[in-house]
Amino acid sequence: MNNFYGLIENTSEPTAIIINILLLALGFTILAKGADWFVEGSCGIAVKLKIPQIIIGLTIVAMGTSAPEAAVSISSALKGNADIAIGNVVGSNILNILIILGISAVITPLIIAQSTKIIDIPVMISATILLLLLGIDGSIGMLDGIIFLAAFISYMAYLFFAARKKADASVCSGSEMSLVKSVVFAIIGLAVIIIGSNVSIDSATFLALKMGISERFIGLTVVALGTSLPELFTSVTAACKKNADIAIGNIVGSNIFNILFILGITSIVHTVPFVVDFRADTIIAVGSALLLLICCLVFKKLNRISGMIMLLSYAAYFIYLLNK
Repeated sequence: MNNFYGLIENTSEPTAIIINILLLALGFTILAKGADWFVEGSCGIAVKLKIPQIIIGLTIVAMGTSAPEAAVSISSALKGNADIAIGNVVGSNILNILIILGISAVITPLIIAQSTKIIDIPVMISATILLLLLGIDGSIGMLDGIIFLAAFISYMAYLFFAARKKADASVCSGSEMSLVKSVVFAIIGLAVIIIGSNVSIDSATFLALKMGISERFIGLTVVALGTSLPELFTSVTAACKKNADIAIGNIVGSNIFNILFILGITSIVHTVPFVVDFRADTIIAVGSALLLLICCLVFKKLNRISGMIMLLSYAAYFIYLLNK
C-alpha cells in the first residue's frame, strides 16, 4: 500500500488529488460493506451458539475492530517508538465514546443492558483509572503490563462464565445464517473493514497534506479517527440494524481491550513512556467513560440528547487540544 501511494505521489498533483478523492470514497464504501458483513456474521454466531449479543460485542467484535490500534501500538513498540502507544490508545478510547457512541445515539436511541451498566462500563472506567495510576511514575513497564494482562484474563473469564450462565440470545439480523456462513461473513467482513480503514486513512492524510494542513492537526483528527473507523462503521451499522448490544459492546469492549491487552502486550515488549501530557488526556478518558455511565443511568438509554452531549464534549476536548 505504501509503494502504491509512492507511485501516486510521483504523478502530477491534480491527478494525485483526483485519485485520492476516488480512493477515499472507495475506502468508505468498502468500510460500510465490511461492517455490514461483520455485524451480520457476529449476530449469526451469537444466535447459533446461543451467546448473548453483548458478549459477542464485548469480545469478537471489540477485538476485531481494535485491530488497527493493536497494529499501530505493537509495531511502534517493536520499532522503539513506544510513546505513540499511549496517545493512540487514550485518544482512540476518548473518540470511541464521545464520537462513535455519540453519532450512533443521534442516529437511533440505544437501550443499554443492565449488565453493561453495572459490570462492563465500570470495568472500562477501572481499567482507565488503573492506567492513570500505573503511569503516574512516568512509564508503563513490564510489571505494569503483566498486571494489565492479568486483569484482561480475569475479565475474559468473567465473560465466559456470563455467556454460559445466560442461555438466551437476542434475535438479530444474522439469525437465519448457518454457523459456518456466519463465521465466514465475520472473518471476511473484518478483513474488508481493515482494508477499507487503511485505504481511507492513507488517502485522507495525503489530501490533508496537499491542502497544507499541519501534521499535528492530521494526527489529532485523521489518524485518531482512522484507527477508530472499524468501531465507527461497525457500531453505526449495528445501531441502524437495531442491534444495540453489538454497538455498545463493541465500544466498551474495544476500550477495555485497548488498555488491558494492547498496552499490556506493548509494555512487555518495550517500556512505554507516560509523559505529563498523557495524564490530562487519561483523566479526560475517565471523564468520557463516566459521562457514558451517567447518561445510561439518567436517561436509562443512550438517546439523542446523550449523543449530542457526547459530540459537544468531544468538540470541547478538540478545542482544548488545539490550544495546548
